[in-house]
Amino acid sequence: MIVAGGSGKRMGYSVPKQFLLLKDKPVLWYVIDAFLRAYDDMQVILVLPEAHLAKGRNLIEQFNNSNNIMLAAGGNTRYESVKNGLQLVEEESVVFVHDGVRCLISVPLIQRCYNQALLKGSAVPAVAATDSIRIFNDGKHYVEDRTQVRFVQTPQTFLSSIILPAFEQEYDERFTDEATVVEAYGTEIFLTEGDYDNIKITRPVDMLIAERLIEERSAL
Repeated sequence: MIVAGGSGKRMGYSVPKQFLLLKDKPVLWYVIDAFLRAYDDMQVILVLPEAHLAKGRNLIEQFNNSNNIMLAAGGNTRYESVKNGLQLVEEESVVFVHDGVRCLISVPLIQRCYNQALLKGSAVPAVAATDSIRIFNDGKHYVEDRTQVRFVQTPQTFLSSIILPAFEQEYDERFTDEATVVEAYGTEIFLTEGDYDNIKITRPVDMLIAERLIEERSAL
């Protein structure tokens, strides 16, 4: 499931960031392409704001295996958007939930998440902190050991038997990602090694970084 509900306001563009062009292709194109290349039987659920479903249909038509891509309308929160997408999961499966603007997702990372989810039930990619960390609490701050800090990425990956019932819970504002939802349901979460190149497009400079990395990959 590719969740792409951003509006692009922080980027300063009128076009939602998931539809901005990178090397003449929308950001979302690279995400869909990576998942379809990862496994021959991959089924993609693309979750978009209702106002941009037509753009999604046009994008889907660019793929030869467009029959493997379904559309779902997003909700007011990420939780609602993911829940809407999960309604299209009808078979026992491994479910990936990925940010639509993490366009540098690699096939090896997808496959690593899949393999661990089969063994442990979940695989949440994360990378170690490289900067110094300070925690703020009640107006005070203190140094935290960065070796114990991980930055969480996507695709957050679960067996369908784990994530589907977890999303039957009532929404809680503490649900910041799929892992927090599954954890609240009482299921242990297992991390896996992420990828520092798996950046999230949030600022204009991120587009420049992504473009450079795409050029480097194309040259290999």
